[in-house]
Amino acid sequence: MSWLFGIKGPKGEGAGPPLSLPPAQPGAEGGGDRGAGDRPAPKDKWSNFDPTGLERAAKAARELEHSRHAKEALSLAQMQEQTLQLEQQSKVKEYEAAVEQLKSEQIRVQAEERRKTLNEETRQHQARAQYQDKLARQRYEDQLKQQQLLNEENLRKQEESVQKQEAMRRATVEREMELRHKNEMLRVEAEARARAKAERENADIIREQIRLKAAEHRQTILESIRTAGTLFGEGFRTFVTDWDKVTATVAGLTLLAVGVYSAKNATSVAGRYIEARLGKPSLVRETSRVTVLEALRHPVQPSLEARVRDIAIATRNTKKNHSVYRNILMYGPPGTGKTLFAKKLALHSGMDYAIMTGGDVAPMGRDGVTAMHKVFDWASTSRRGLLLFVDEADAFLRKRATEKISEDLRATLNAFLHRTGQHSSKFMLVLASNQPEQFDWAVNDRIDEMVRFDLPQREERERLVRMYFDKYVLKPATEGKQRLKLAQFDYGRKCSEIARLTEGMSGREISQLAVAWQAMAYASEDGFLTEAMMDARVQDAIQQHQQKMQWLKAEGARPKGDQPLPPSTQAE
Repeated sequence: MSWLFGIKGPKGEGAGPPLSLPPAQPGAEGGGDRGAGDRPAPKDKWSNFDPTGLERAAKAARELEHSRHAKEALSLAQMQEQTLQLEQQSKVKEYEAAVEQLKSEQIRVQAEERRKTLNEETRQHQARAQYQDKLARQRYEDQLKQQQLLNEENLRKQEESVQKQEAMRRATVEREMELRHKNEMLRVEAEARARAKAERENADIIREQIRLKAAEHRQTILESIRTAGTLFGEGFRTFVTDWDKVTATVAGLTLLAVGVYSAKNATSVAGRYIEARLGKPSLVRETSRVTVLEALRHPVQPSLEARVRDIAIATRNTKKNHSVYRNILMYGPPGTGKTLFAKKLALHSGMDYAIMTGGDVAPMGRDGVTAMHKVFDWASTSRRGLLLFVDEADAFLRKRATEKISEDLRATLNAFLHRTGQHSSKFMLVLASNQPEQFDWAVNDRIDEMVRFDLPQREERERLVRMYFDKYVLKPATEGKQRLKLAQFDYGRKCSEIARLTEGMSGREISQLAVAWQAMAYASEDGFLTEAMMDARVQDAIQQHQQKMQWLKAEGARPKGDQPLPPSTQAE
């Protein structure tokens, strides 16, 4: 192993000369050779070298060279060196494999990053497109608002221009009238002055003419008086002496008195006939029959209704065949559409209709009988047939045996029973009541068919909510120059939700709820109707309905004798 340490002596020789140590630097030892100020001299790179380890290695090499296991040690070292090289190569391959794996991982990461980048770019493009669409819609809405404001401004300017032109025209007319008046006054003044001047110049001639005219007029009057007296005296003398003339004169005066009396009675009869034919009785509140004064206020608009199809078809066929009409009773809770049913039935059948309420009969007192006869006489004059609808009929068609009613109301009820004792081909009687059990038995005997009106179910409530929401909210918000504005929300879902919450409510209550929404929008500062406002009003309506039901239950719990008579209400 001497070659490892640079010893070139022959094999078997002892160790070569010892390794020489690097020369010591001058001033390394302590003494007086230090620089000025006694500073230590700088050390070189060999100043801290420890040669003992090198000496031990050289000694071990010499021992190994003289050992008999030197070749084996050299082979072992070579094998260790090869093993180290193989390990190093395997590490290099592992490193290369790791590098390849790292490259593939980098490719995968780059692909994932590229995919994320594409997704993000797509999302940003979509967001940018949505934002641009929103901006476009907003710009379009702003343009519409600006156009509306411009139209309103132009309309306002046109109105101001028309007002200014009207004011100028009025001022011009007033000025013309003023100038015409001044000219007329000047003309009259000039004529008066000329006439006064002429009269002053011809005063003597005028006075003489006046005197002559007065004398002539006086002479003419005197002669007329004398002639008239002579003629009157002779005529009266002749009349008195001739009895035929006296008899003719008396007969003429008698015929004149009879003619005046006959004309007065004929005028009264003609007036009643005209009232029966063209007028409307005082008990009838509403009618589809067109009178002379109502020709423009009540146009007939027939429409079809699925709810009245069966009865309407039968009634229409009855009218075509000139047969007698059946009498119908409609009963049920208030606000369920009984009055609307009667109107649609009349219009679908091609008949006129007239609506009267039972609450108007009792206050008429003794005039109730006459008014009742007038109603049926008027109904019999309809050429198309009349559907006479009596709303709140239980207000005067009450039981005569048990109910306490006045004699006047009893007489009116008897008149009604007398006129409806037989079926008529001129009119059809339709009664509506919330308490049909209070009818007199004779009234029940005149009813041919009874129709019950229940409260609307959920599907019907949803249809009513949608119809009244469209009528009182959507149309005012989209048509005309209304102040009502509607916030953005799902109207269909909201109507379905309200239909679910308003269980037990009638059609009239749902209509009142829609009118309340409109009133809330008009009462707000900006005129907007929001979903929260609608929900708040629905809750109020539900609470009010529950309170009404509690009152109704409390009224039903009273003893029968303590229940007050139901007040007359307005027609549905």
